[in-house]
Amino acid sequence: MSFEYIKKLPTPDEIRDAFPLTKELANIKIARDNMISDVFTGKSDKFLVIVGPCSADNEDSVCEYVSRLGKLNDKVKDKLILIPRIYTNKPRTTGDGYKGITSQPDPEGKTDFHAGLIAMRHMQLKAIEVSGLTAADEMLYPENWGYVADILSYVAIGARSVEDQAHRMTASGFGVPAGMKNPTSGTLSVMLNSVYAAQQSHCFVYRGYEVQTNGNPLAHCVLRGSSNKHGQSIPNYHYEDLRLLLQLYNQREIINPAAIIDCNHNNSNKQFKEQIRIAKEVLHSRNLDKEIKSLVKGVMIESYLEEGSQKIGEGIYGKSITDPCLGWDDTERLILEIADLT
Repeated sequence: MSFEYIKKLPTPDEIRDAFPLTKELANIKIARDNMISDVFTGKSDKFLVIVGPCSADNEDSVCEYVSRLGKLNDKVKDKLILIPRIYTNKPRTTGDGYKGITSQPDPEGKTDFHAGLIAMRHMQLKAIEVSGLTAADEMLYPENWGYVADILSYVAIGARSVEDQAHRMTASGFGVPAGMKNPTSGTLSVMLNSVYAAQQSHCFVYRGYEVQTNGNPLAHCVLRGSSNKHGQSIPNYHYEDLRLLLQLYNQREIINPAAIIDCNHNNSNKQFKEQIRIAKEVLHSRNLDKEIKSLVKGVMIESYLEEGSQKIGEGIYGKSITDPCLGWDDTERLILEIADLT
């Protein structure tokens, strides 16, 4: 066999029992889930801003960031709902590099999934405590959902996972919005097929059980740009792109049609400062067109305490060790501007 079974990991129930969600935090999640759900169903016209580090690599700096975000949320809560990005698994294009705190709790250390699962859950719980905000994460590994099902309010399915049947079926069982990103090829039909699939009921094998889901009516599209055969970035956040997505939605039997615009990745050609301009252009398109305003429910922004990025081991507190991010000052200013433009 080519598999070496290193050690048996704790089950989701065991991790959740060891690090439980208190009644107070559970009530925060219920309230937040309802507010966010109302945006996707059209009951609320608030705008979502899913914002935070490219990867949540350090509990202290992530929680300091989220604490600041909680205070800022109090200033804009009449118009916006801020959802911290606490991304604990990092997809890698080539398979090399830091894969997130769940795999590697110490970025300079070795892989340790047992310690990583504990570090991930402890950080997520502390973040809610210090900010009053429940977070978003990316579901890179479908079998990990049980470890965070009671604490997340938003889940993204990445560009490299969106065609995968296991991701689609698992997302159909979420009780929270599932954002299906367009694939790196940019083919919108793939993304829309994934949204449709996640909205349906499924029966499948999951963690050794036969399970049944009811379908997720809050599954929706996330536009993140794409790349051509030469590796050049092709954005898809412009007015014409949004009108096209609206047209494609209308051709399908998908409920609660919605889109979130990822302002980084191929939309910005990974030029992190461009996120500021892109977010404002998206808001301009919404203000020009009532149908686009109804479709586009929010934006995703990569941001941390310090702008830019660093190599692992440089030790700069609150600076990304993966993709470059906006710094806090630019982030705060942008969120206030988004509130004014919404």
